[in-house]
Amino acid sequence: MADDDEDDRLLARDAFQDCAVDVDLRFVEDGEELLEYLYGHGRWASAPAPALIILDLNMPRKDGRECLVAIKENPALRRIPVVVLTTSKAEEDVLRSYDLGVSSFISKPVTYESLLLLVRTLCNYWFKTVRLPNHAPAK
Repeated sequence: MADDDEDDRLLARDAFQDCAVDVDLRFVEDGEELLEYLYGHGRWASAPAPALIILDLNMPRKDGRECLVAIKENPALRRIPVVVLTTSKAEEDVLRSYDLGVSSFISKPVTYESLLLLVRTLCNYWFKTVRLPNHAPAK
């Protein structure tokens, strides 16, 4: 999960724990760190490749849109599903995200109960319903 808002990261962690979902949830704080993770650079050298990326659009250093372009241009990364989870409700962001290859565009819930429902739905769909490809880190 790439999100620069510490409170959003903590709430997401709590929601995944409260849903009792067995997911190895990893967090990065901005787009640069996301790409370092995906390429296995620095402290992320031994990190597992993600099965799913949850991406905020509005982050410092490199925003989610730039990350989405980099992910979808890289043959080793492009098949990883990307779910945009953002406060943006702009139609332009929705259209551009889908044009860039995002799998889903979701507005961040405003209540914790809504976040719990979202996490359950994401986990049921992405980890119990669909078949995901195996991924190797992009070096």
